[in-house]
Amino acid sequence: MEAPITGKIVTIEVKVGDKVEEGDVLINIESMKMENPILSPITGTITEIKVAEGQVVETGDILVVIE
Repeated sequence: MEAPITGKIVTIEVKVGDKVEEGDVLINIESMKMENPILSPITGTITEIKVAEGQVVETGDILVVIE
């Protein structure tokens, strides 16, 4: 799952091993003083989290790996 926008990671709502459904909130990113929920594009299991809370990400950065 790639970051669709540039911003700061506010919260990570999942952990490795979590099963997620399409549309579940994975991460909240603050961009332009607004908090934006990043939703899972697929159903699967979180196998890797590549970011930390407080980290600034750019559009296209890998946030999580879902298999």
